[in-house]
Amino acid sequence: MLINVPETVVADALRGMAAAHPELTVDVERRIVLRRDAPVAGQVALVSGGGSGHEPLHGGFVGPGMLAAACPGEVFTSPVPDQMVRAAAAVDSGAGVLFIVKNYTGDVLNFEMAAELAEDEGIQVAKVLVDDDVAVADSLYTAGRRGTGATLFVEKIAGAAAEEGAPLERVESIARRVNERSRSFGVALSACTTPAKGSPTFDLPDGELELGVGIHGEPGRERRPMMTSREIADFTVDAVLEDLRPSGPVIALVNGMGATPLLELYGFNAEVQRVLGERGVPVARTLVGNYVTSLDMAGCSVTLCEVDEELLRLWDAPVRTPALRWGR
Repeated sequence: MLINVPETVVADALRGMAAAHPELTVDVERRIVLRRDAPVAGQVALVSGGGSGHEPLHGGFVGPGMLAAACPGEVFTSPVPDQMVRAAAAVDSGAGVLFIVKNYTGDVLNFEMAAELAEDEGIQVAKVLVDDDVAVADSLYTAGRRGTGATLFVEKIAGAAAEEGAPLERVESIARRVNERSRSFGVALSACTTPAKGSPTFDLPDGELELGVGIHGEPGRERRPMMTSREIADFTVDAVLEDLRPSGPVIALVNGMGATPLLELYGFNAEVQRVLGERGVPVARTLVGNYVTSLDMAGCSVTLCEVDEELLRLWDAPVRTPALRWGR
């Protein structure tokens, strides 16, 4: 592993991020990543966070058109309420703060506590829970569905609404609509290795894959002998469509889990597009790459978000973050 010692891996990464991205303010000691121009007058501030190991989520999505702040926890561990309160206070312009929370028990509890503490300090806070994973109803980490790839859609589309000056109630409503219209399904071809453990976090024998894996390595629906990209696309897309049942166009995220080369992801995307075409689902936009990862896990996930004219316009709106960047 390309680290010094496990105890400093997050701090080391934050120092490196600060050096690479002077457009951000990175507080290594307090574990907060901020837009350098925050707070932005009259603008709702989006704050998210979660365990490290899923990069570029969330720190890589801080910047104009997306998040105002991100709170990185230790690897696969929720950030603490103090981080979230400090982040909210640093980015609040008086227009309010929206917490975007993935549905994992630690994240949910800590963000709820942080919201109460922030409100005690006079900050108006709203919360949106992301729970898009259709693989399982519950896991070791959640009560209900896990939050995965749709987090990117929620942060981007709601972030664009905030950038336009929409009020907190409107930004929250848009974020909820994006989550309700999004579904995901992940597949592991190998286990991930945490710095502290130094070995695979779960046992996945050679020649097998895990259908429906979580981004922390949580078990999915079933294990099978290795499948082709075509077979995985058929299974994965059908699992998403069975639950989402879109009646209009979708944005497709074909996401790598951290150790999947773009050569393979683009080939897999070709199969995903084939399945969607065969199922009569029009694709408005496609994003391919490693965006919501699980350290060094080989594998992929598919997230579909059914969009209307407004959501697609907000998706296309300019964004300038380390990991997502288009428009002016």
